[in-house]
Amino acid sequence: IDADLISRQVVEVGKPAHKEIVAAFGSGVLLPSGALNREALGNIIFNDSSKRRTLNKCTHPHIRRQMLYLLITSFLRGCQFVVMDLPLLYETGSFLPFLHKVIVVECTHEQEVHRLMLRNNLTEEQAMSRINAQMPLSEKVQRADIVIDNTGNTEETRSQTVAIVRSLRSSWRHVLIRLGLLLAMSPLVLSLYWAVS
Repeated sequence: IDADLISRQVVEVGKPAHKEIVAAFGSGVLLPSGALNREALGNIIFNDSSKRRTLNKCTHPHIRRQMLYLLITSFLRGCQFVVMDLPLLYETGSFLPFLHKVIVVECTHEQEVHRLMLRNNLTEEQAMSRINAQMPLSEKVQRADIVIDNTGNTEETRSQTVAIVRSLRSSWRHVLIRLGLLLAMSPLVLSLYWAVS
């Protein structure tokens, strides 16, 4: 479940979060098509923490709702585990109580800046303002259950990831969670059954 992808989906034209953003920031953050001008909005919110909080109030409830829906459907489909890509996990804290393991991908500060510049076509200053708006990576690493070292080549990172997935697949935790939920829900199911009978 990719929080960044969902954050783009919930702000599409016509969606409630889009309307809330326009109400909060005005039409100056829109492209001629009506879609959000992500660059203009980014320049506003990454340089003003109060504006960033305003944007988060517009988007985070919608993002959490969609993520919860995807989690529940994954659970009902019988998925053994779900990987959630949550760049602001520690900053928002909203999903922390529900996670079994937190994996943080670590690289050097220079790599982080360079990769963000390449991925998002940003200047160094823009990349730095986005990085500085988040909790330092070193602090996330300290809080993590598992750390993937992404300072090397792709194969080294892939090897670490495969080992983690192998470890998660060997776990029976998903069975225990399902049994626990079944036991917790059984009185409700029985009472509904007796009420209908």
